[in-house]
Amino acid sequence: MAAASSDDVLARWSGLGYYSRARNLHKAAQMVMERFEGQFPRTPALLAELPGVGPSTAAAIAAFSFGAQAAILDGNVKRVLARWAGISGYPGTKVVERELWQLAENLLPDSGIERYTQSLMDLGATICTPKKPACMACPVQADCIARQQGRQAELPTP
Repeated sequence: MAAASSDDVLARWSGLGYYSRARNLHKAAQMVMERFEGQFPRTPALLAELPGVGPSTAAAIAAFSFGAQAAILDGNVKRVLARWAGISGYPGTKVVERELWQLAENLLPDSGIERYTQSLMDLGATICTPKKPACMACPVQADCIARQQGRQAELPTP
């Protein structure tokens, strides 16, 4: 991919939409070849330097691909953590996001990062949903501040 022309990459991507992703993948492939001598970066910090890869995606890649102890914080995880810890405030603000990142990092297990990360994402996608969360099916319901206080619909703050 790194050796392909931009036109060839975009032609092969045709019909998939989100063309900025194709351009970022192409740039990332070139960066891997040039900066990392063809070796895909293994740490979240280096992965986050690739075009189109943010901190949460970098952490997920590092955790799933290399077993790195790295916290993720996608939308589903933000919702789960905000509810579980009773964190008020809009998750898009720097203050709340910083608090969520700190919590996510503090909760990392000593082992089994891949299973933990996948479970956390699945929890947010299937049980701790934006509307009508299935609290009775939640494995962490006993510790969930939002459930204890009846604030599931309030958290995270829209």
